[in-house]
Amino acid sequence: MKKIKTALLSYGMSGKVFHAPFLDIHPGFELLGSWERSKKLIQEDYPSVKSYPSIDELLSDDVDLVIVNTPVGTHYEYAKKVLLAGKHAVVEKAFTTTVAEAEELAKIATEKGLKLAVFQNRRWDSDFKTIQKVISSGVLGDLVEAEFHFDRFNPVLSPKAHKETANDGAGILKDLGPHLIDQAVALFGSPEGVFGDIRVTREGSVVDDWIDLLLTYPNFRVRLKASFFVKEANPAYTIHGKKGSFLKPRGDVQEDDLKLGKKPNLESWGTESEELQGLLHTETVREKIPTLQGNYFSFFDGVYDAIVNDKIEPVTAQDGVKVMQIIEAAIASNVQQKVISL
Repeated sequence: MKKIKTALLSYGMSGKVFHAPFLDIHPGFELLGSWERSKKLIQEDYPSVKSYPSIDELLSDDVDLVIVNTPVGTHYEYAKKVLLAGKHAVVEKAFTTTVAEAEELAKIATEKGLKLAVFQNRRWDSDFKTIQKVISSGVLGDLVEAEFHFDRFNPVLSPKAHKETANDGAGILKDLGPHLIDQAVALFGSPEGVFGDIRVTREGSVVDDWIDLLLTYPNFRVRLKASFFVKEANPAYTIHGKKGSFLKPRGDVQEDDLKLGKKPNLESWGTESEELQGLLHTETVREKIPTLQGNYFSFFDGVYDAIVNDKIEPVTAQDGVKVMQIIEAAIASNVQQKVISL
């Protein structure tokens, strides 16, 4: 099996939790190492890999794929440098800070014949996979409305400076927002219009930390919400159709398990507890629906297939462009207090 030689651009939480464990166990990847600026930590977990002192040294190595998992405000600069060096790239969300940046990266990748994917791992959450199946089954009939929440109760400012200083990559709209937006677009396609309400609610905060986005489609509406002041959880997904409703709490266990240092396996990985099953209510039934197994491993399978077999990326650069278009429209809508047409 061909090995894709892969390096990370940082080994903080995302590198340690979301990328290295999967690259390590996937037979199609070889983890070469990570760029580490100050703390040298990756070799504590993976003794045989390298700690690169600079991005230039990393790119000069025999690397096939680079994971751009640095702060959002740096994604465009680093991803462009990676692509111009002739390397395939996976870029974390938010893909970039503007639509123009996203479009330029997509163009460079196409012109150089490289694969460029956006790391939208939440498409492989157990709860999202389950609502995807319920909707596609047609049991709800024609959809009337959907509401997605990514809520937390965390009024304390993050110790990470790039998250709490006023910069183009900071704020909940470009942190949790891309998850919600990407899931909506994956299910329903691009909306016709966007109305955005964006607020600052935490004491001392200078970045947005509350969003309420309304995506308009010809025959239904989708609302996306995220907040740091939700003590009693709303359903993560509420879907209402002309034949019934489906409500699902957020229940995917993968992030928590990865933070505990658990290694992903393909048998029991991503299995939710039964009490978090979603509720389906139609004219004929009112019952809990078993939750599908979540698995971020599938994203890396898709990246491997894209690079080795020239298949389409599991989340494409154009998917990233669409998300950025909705984010820019939401910002404009919040300022102008009107629906922005796409």
